[in-house]
Amino acid sequence: MSAQNYQLLIKHMLANCAAQASRKHVVYKGERRFTYPQFISRVHRLGAALAARGAVFGTKIAVMDWDSHRYLESYFAIPMLGAAIMMVNIRLSPEQIAYTIDHADAEMILVNRDFAPLFDAIKPKLTKLKTVIYLSDEPAHDEYEAMLDAAEQTQKFPDFDENTIATTFYTTGTTGLPKGVYFSHRQIVLHTLTLMSTIMMAGVNGRISREDVYMPLTPLFHVHGWGFPYAATMIGMQQIYTGRFIPATVLKLLAAENVTMTHSVPTILHMLLTAPEGAAIDLSKLKMIIGGSALPGSLCRAAMARGIDIYTGYGMSESGPILSISQLTQDLLNDCATKDDEILLRTAAGQPGVLIELAIMDDDLNILPRGGSATGEIVARGPCLTEGYTKDADASATLWRGGWLHTGDIGHFDANGMLHILDRSKDVIKTGGEWISSLTLEDVIMSHPAVSECAVISVSDPRWGERPLAIVVLKPEQKATEDEIKSVIRAKTETGDLSRYAIPDHIIFAPSLEKTSVGKLDKKKLRTLYTTTQAA
Repeated sequence: MSAQNYQLLIKHMLANCAAQASRKHVVYKGERRFTYPQFISRVHRLGAALAARGAVFGTKIAVMDWDSHRYLESYFAIPMLGAAIMMVNIRLSPEQIAYTIDHADAEMILVNRDFAPLFDAIKPKLTKLKTVIYLSDEPAHDEYEAMLDAAEQTQKFPDFDENTIATTFYTTGTTGLPKGVYFSHRQIVLHTLTLMSTIMMAGVNGRISREDVYMPLTPLFHVHGWGFPYAATMIGMQQIYTGRFIPATVLKLLAAENVTMTHSVPTILHMLLTAPEGAAIDLSKLKMIIGGSALPGSLCRAAMARGIDIYTGYGMSESGPILSISQLTQDLLNDCATKDDEILLRTAAGQPGVLIELAIMDDDLNILPRGGSATGEIVARGPCLTEGYTKDADASATLWRGGWLHTGDIGHFDANGMLHILDRSKDVIKTGGEWISSLTLEDVIMSHPAVSECAVISVSDPRWGERPLAIVVLKPEQKATEDEIKSVIRAKTETGDLSRYAIPDHIIFAPSLEKTSVGKLDKKKLRTLYTTTQAA
């Protein structure tokens, strides 16, 4: 009866780096550096300062900042008080930002002064907000740093139930208002352990350790920075935070800080590979996980040509996010006859993470066999998946129908247990009685040397029901015709890799593609722009 009832709390993830007094640093923009003892002291002072301003158990505290040391400190201090951190997606519309902050019942907010005009405009709509603390890189305008300087360093963080809500953020869907996703201390700790154990057991690609230098290229407001800030802090890694994303600044920090590990979406990778400032930078020591949307084979090849150890991670906001990672084994590589075979492995969704159970399911909620030709919706179970959506019981029940979390993605498992995603269920195109994967078609089109980006959507057609429409962005000073793009697709139909119905009736050349708040292709907006083949 005297044994400790050990709860899985976020505060315990600081124990190792604190005990080891890690000599690594948390670095902000190459300008500010904190040792781990200094960082932990700042976490304690932030907790004390927030408590002094009225934060108590259960208080919702919003954060509206660029990627920074301040954000990382908030990742720990806020939930360690028993409060919950609400991560504001700064790329949403003002109306959506106001909705999410108010819907989350935020009573306090830490807001970067860069967002002051936007925040001042929406503040009247924030009905529960009581306290505003402004952040700035300019000392004269930084309430945050002054607040920490005046705070006690001996804040005691209490023990409490590990099922206490620790984090919440909002995910946008194809329809309706953003949905609040929430995670408990237990789920965050277990996700961190899942992530660490999955990546650290890798052999051929992507393995990380405390000797790596970590810099996130997906924003910290997006799904816990994919969970890596918690993992990097837990093991005391060198961490680099870039502030506002500016490709030239990011590339400069990649080189100056000897970054060896990062994660990103395809759009960001494309920007870095094509930025003039990055042409001379050595990227051969960089490991990069790509997620958020499918990694095109051509982009994977371009990254590998620069020496990047690139591979795919798969997940969603509701999974916290990691579900699977494309880890290579020597046996799998030995089976690769060509570089294209290796690229196919690196761009697959991969194998389930530790403690994660993945399956494919038909419309009747039956689990389908693995390793054959069966294709279905990808579903998941595991200890770090959200229980549902804030104040939305119906959507939560739909998410978890049949006792599995439904991803909305269509995929299959190969004979080696690798998960391959064919498409989002809403993006699969049914034409001529056949299903066409928009992701596969995009990948084929991007193999054309003049193509920089591509999006394939379905548009209505009076004869076939739906037809694929390709919207293409060409590389600077490059030219291509519709017939030239179609010839690349036609070649794949002749080898049997694509159905003949996959050849689009129309190719649209555009200066840019619509993107979501986290850099994914926004096919909802694209479908609105191009509703029919006639309109296109």
